Amino acid sequence: MRIPRDLSGRDLARRLRRFGYEITRQTGSHIRLTTKEGGEHHVTIPDHGDLRVGTLNAILGKVADHVGIERSEIVSQLFV
Repeated sequence: MRIPRDLSGRDLARRLRRFGYEITRQTGSHIRLTTKEGGEHHVTIPDHGDLRVGTLNAILGKVADHVGIERSEIVSQLFV
């Protein structure tokens, strides 16, 4: 499955709730998400209109590493 090209930072933050991430703070144009599931883990997402594909790939890779599943599985669960 392909990664969407028109995903905003806010939309990604909402979708990551599925994996236990919640917004813990926002500084300027960046949102920090934290999960306590499987140990504490933080991810910072730019709060921009459309995220760049490389940025989105990096964020999804970090989430996949923490959750312990393949990045492709994360993509299929978030963007069905």
